[in-house]
Amino acid sequence: MAIHAGIEPLRWENDFFSRNSARIDFSDASAPLTEALLARWDLVQARIAAPRSDQLDALNHLGFRLVEGEADLLIVIKATQRQPGMRIARVEHIPQLRAVASEAFANSRFRAPWYQPADSGRFYAQWIENAVRGTFDHQCLLAIDDAGAMEGFVSLRDLGNDEARIGLLASLPGARGKGVGQRLVHAAADWCQARRIPRLRVATQLSNLAAMRLYLGCGARLESTAYWLYR
Repeated sequence: MAIHAGIEPLRWENDFFSRNSARIDFSDASAPLTEALLARWDLVQARIAAPRSDQLDALNHLGFRLVEGEADLLIVIKATQRQPGMRIARVEHIPQLRAVASEAFANSRFRAPWYQPADSGRFYAQWIENAVRGTFDHQCLLAIDDAGAMEGFVSLRDLGNDEARIGLLASLPGARGKGVGQRLVHAAADWCQARRIPRLRVATQLSNLAAMRLYLGCGARLESTAYWLYR
C-alpha cells in the first residue's frame, strides 16, 4: 500500500532540539511518500490511529519503527467540588516545577535513541514553565499539603469548542499513594466547570498503567488509541 501524505517541518521542535525533523500529514490528495522524500529529514514522525494496520504495515516498509502507543481519554464534566490545598502556580514555583517535570517525564517519546538522553526531561521542564507563564497551556495548578509543601501539579489548556485538555500531571515521589493524582484530576474538572467547559481531554502512554487507572477511576472514558512511529 502506498502512503499518500505531506511532510510538515516541526519548526518549534527543530529549534528546541536542534534537529531537522518533520511530521507526516496523511492526505489522499498528497503524493505518495517515497524514500527520497523521507531522506531529506533527520527524523520523521507519524501518528496513526491504532485500527489503521494498513498504514502501520506501509510505514514499517518505509523504515518507520514503533516508538509508543497513546490513549486519548475524555472526562465529561458534571458536578464538581473545590479540592483542598490547590493553588495557582506562580513564577517563583518554576525552578521546582522544572526539576520535577524533568524527572517525571524522562521516558517520553522524546527519549533516546531518537533524541539526546537529556532531551525529554528538558522538553517537559520547558512545557511546565510555559504553562505557569500561560504561553502554551493556560494555567498550572499545584497540590499543596498542610505544611505548604508541593505534592503535585497539573497543567490545563482551553482548546475552545467547549473542550479543555490536561497537558502534564504529576505527583511528587514523596506524595505518591496519597490520592494526590485524584485530587489533581478533580481540580482540573473544577477548573473546567468554573469556565463552563463541559469536556476535559487527556492523553497518556498506553504503557503508563498507573495513569490509565487514575483517569478511568476518575470517570474518564477511552476515546481512541494511536501509535507513534519514527524514521
